[in-house]
Amino acid sequence: MKKCDLKGSIDSIETLGLVDGPGIRTVVFLNGCKLRCLYCHNPEMWKIKDYNMTVDELVNKILRYKPYYKDNGGVTFSGGEPLLQSDYLLEVCKRLKKEKINIALDTAGVGNYNEKLLDYIDLIIFDIKAVKSDDYNYITGYKIDESLKFLNKCQEKNIKMWIRQVIVPKINDNEKNILELKKFISKLKNVEKVELLPYHTMAIDKYKKLGLEYKLTGVEAMNKEKCKELEKLLLK
Repeated sequence: MKKCDLKGSIDSIETLGLVDGPGIRTVVFLNGCKLRCLYCHNPEMWKIKDYNMTVDELVNKILRYKPYYKDNGGVTFSGGEPLLQSDYLLEVCKRLKKEKINIALDTAGVGNYNEKLLDYIDLIIFDIKAVKSDDYNYITGYKIDESLKFLNKCQEKNIKMWIRQVIVPKINDNEKNILELKKFISKLKNVEKVELLPYHTMAIDKYKKLGLEYKLTGVEAMNKEKCKELEKLLLK
């Protein structure tokens, strides 16, 4: 097989993951993200650092775990925002598809990306920060347009989707937000699963070590039981 000289900036790789897509998965975390979400728990991945792994190296590492994937497992590309390294991922995915590996993309849909990548994606795990422009800008520091454009492209291509939203006390942990989210999701097709993720405070030490301001100082972790109740309302 022809060698590819492209390199990706990989932060870390989780083997035998159980939450980022169906089945047992290898989860690849790629560096780089345009968003600055208030609750981001991976600030160390904001910037694209050294390009440290070739296409061949990443593909070979993923294929080591192929026996564990069985019928419904596979690989999930996350971050950061994996779309920022779409040319690299495209080459990786081409190779993985030849090996019949299921591929999921965990994304907020923000970044100039090679649309050909979507032809190799089996599942989009879409992170909806907010459904209204002002709320989206407040949470991410960015405009909502790119995210919606990406979502529309996924709809055009009929890609299966999981929808996720992080729930933060006093920001979006209310019935109004959940009903707006429910209405938004109702207009989408191919949605297989919807999850509300409770905000946690485990990233605070990361911010201190990186010399970054933590914008949610004083906000307590989201009550998991309340989050479950909101999820019931969403799925009702």
